[in-house]
Amino acid sequence: MAGYVGILVSDPSLQNQFTQVELRSLKTHFMSMRRESGKLTVGDLASRMSRLKVVGENLSEQERTDFISDLYPNLNDEVDFEFFLKVYLKLHAHASARTGSPSKNSSAFLKAATTTLLHTISESEKASYVAHINNYLAQDGFLSKYLPIDPSSNDLFEIVKDGVLLCKLINVAVPGTIDERAINTKRILNPWERNENHTLCLNSAKAIGCTVVNIGTQDFIEGRRHLVLGMISQIIKIQLLADLNLKKTPQLVELVDDSKDVEELMSLPPEKILLRWMNFQLKKSSYKKIVTNFSSDVKDAEAYAHLLNVLAPEHSNASTLTVKDPLQRAKLVLEHADKMGCKRYLTAKDIVEGSPNLNLAFVAHIFQHRNGLSTQTKQISFLETLPDDAQVSREERVFRFWINSLGNSTYIDNVFEDLRNGWILLETLDKVSPGIVNWKIANKPPIKLPFKKDKSLSDGIFFLELLSAVSPRSVNWSLVTKGVTDEQKKMNATYIISIARKLGCSIFLLPEDITEVNQKMILTLTASIMYWFLKQPVEEKRSANSDSENGSLLDTISNSTTDDSASESSVE
Repeated sequence: MAGYVGILVSDPSLQNQFTQVELRSLKTHFMSMRRESGKLTVGDLASRMSRLKVVGENLSEQERTDFISDLYPNLNDEVDFEFFLKVYLKLHAHASARTGSPSKNSSAFLKAATTTLLHTISESEKASYVAHINNYLAQDGFLSKYLPIDPSSNDLFEIVKDGVLLCKLINVAVPGTIDERAINTKRILNPWERNENHTLCLNSAKAIGCTVVNIGTQDFIEGRRHLVLGMISQIIKIQLLADLNLKKTPQLVELVDDSKDVEELMSLPPEKILLRWMNFQLKKSSYKKIVTNFSSDVKDAEAYAHLLNVLAPEHSNASTLTVKDPLQRAKLVLEHADKMGCKRYLTAKDIVEGSPNLNLAFVAHIFQHRNGLSTQTKQISFLETLPDDAQVSREERVFRFWINSLGNSTYIDNVFEDLRNGWILLETLDKVSPGIVNWKIANKPPIKLPFKKDKSLSDGIFFLELLSAVSPRSVNWSLVTKGVTDEQKKMNATYIISIARKLGCSIFLLPEDITEVNQKMILTLTASIMYWFLKQPVEEKRSANSDSENGSLLDTISNSTTDDSASESSVE
């Protein structure tokens, strides 16, 4: 398997302005621009950089031309990659200053700020997330020697460098995402093993809905604090908002009046449902305002005071609503929350300052602990009239997460609704193959790729043999079952997904898609493995082919033992 190959820039200060993912993306754009005419000059930059986000969207070509010509009057000078990066940084800063924001249309829920142009972190958020990690991973056998982490230190950014903590945290957020047999957990990991863990982490994070377009394995190895914290923030939010759907909490139908509204509710993102729930409860009090965000609308803590009085009137304090100082009111609100048994996730200062991430976490935890919805409601009957196609739901989830993982301008919450105008599909095509889209053409014919449904694939052996063929050391056959029972098939399926992600494949399907031989999802798995293999150097392909000739893999399974030596990691 190929090791990590980064793009190096001779100027260290310039190198530090970008993640490796950003450098690879910009290098692709730069090479594409230069290929068009054989060389790239300063005068070409204004028109060619129209393809770049922020720079291309927020500045007209004339504005880019004027800005560049003022800085670099010699328009015929040829441009190399480092000069291109410097111009990009200056244009990006200029465009951001014009718009007042470094990004457009990002989701407050899942798109944590990961821009490398602002290397700042929130100490309050770090302390809150460290407390969360200390609580939920305290009983983990491997991590126990590192926990609890001191929230006032930077130990968190050192511990994540081997990738184990983040993999474990993903499994806390969405249990079963990673087969922990695939995590390298030796006391001292070599660079190859450590890179495997980070690759597994990033691909698994994408699979549960995280946006990781600005993060690469090298960023974790270097302990880039703002990127590490951004990733942890997304994982924790996914965990906290997991119950905000009708499948997990059918009582949410109380928030709507009829079946048509139920369908609308089902299409909303979790944070929007959380806001609707909060306003639903506030209507039961004397609070007359509508809460539209988790920042400015809750700064005075009045909405919180009314919300907690509705949910837990037995702990109410009359002075909470009469006190004039917002900070003092926020402290009383947190005292009320403590009596309810809720973890805080934030301080009174965070409430007053309007920290959106921490306020959202606070409200989500209140919902998990006491949502105030009826356990028996006639409105649940609406759910019985709605279509319940589990396979379609899983497929929609897979495609939605994959599209969101590309970092398009808009975060989609529903494939069927949010792709209707075709814009996101065009952006997706352009992400997959930069420059391929002619933006004047909007209609693209659908592509149907058949895949024969063969029930013999349900045991997973075929895909384990395929993975072993492309990377002989990737599969530890002593951990593979014969795939006879449903439980054995599921164990093999989870192992397949984790091994593929560990290699570097972007995998979004679920174990059920393998055991049920879901044709479309099986096709995406095979294609992802093939795509990874085609990207490997020729020498490694030859090595894989020669290594795979060393006997029958099925014989290995039948003769495998479960002693300690056989169950050690295959990575040497």
